[in-house]
Amino acid sequence: MKQWLLDPWPWYVAGPLIGLTVPLLLLLGNKAFGISSSLRHLCAACFPAGVSYFRYDWKKESWNLFFVFGVGVGGYVAVHFLSSGAAPMVDPRLTAELSTYGVQEATGLVPADLFSWESLFTLRGFALMVVGGFLVGFGTRYAGGCTSGHSIMGLSNLQWPSLVATICFMAGGFLMANWILPFLLTL
Repeated sequence: MKQWLLDPWPWYVAGPLIGLTVPLLLLLGNKAFGISSSLRHLCAACFPAGVSYFRYDWKKESWNLFFVFGVGVGGYVAVHFLSSGAAPMVDPRLTAELSTYGVQEATGLVPADLFSWESLFTLRGFALMVVGGFLVGFGTRYAGGCTSGHSIMGLSNLQWPSLVATICFMAGGFLMANWILPFLLTL
């Protein structure tokens, strides 16, 4: 059983399990799946002062905070109790391509040459971590939700804004991976 948990699950198992969260949430309490709204709920709970955006009944959405907490606990359990300890497999072609951009260490989940405290204070690291993080956060709020909310929940409910957002997510990902990221990696 433990080996089954340690091995990566194929898409045809993991995908339907993720997809089943939508009807499960709808049937169990008419809840919408999404992660990014939990930051709003947390801010409304901790800083309810005079900001109108945070003045609402966040307690009705507190289940979402437990869900996000569960994601964190699940990640901890997976890393500390269900991990084989082996480094994640990185395609040799990706390692070779990254080395052309000066990224020599690409053996972990994220390359240490790009994502570390030392690289944060370089132009490349600042652009990737700080500017990129801001753009992801801004885009999430501007689109009215994140990829999980739009692409999993919204599409399954046949919502037109979610289709538009998902198409934009995909187009932005292709643009970033193929044209912008290679430029940023040369900084």
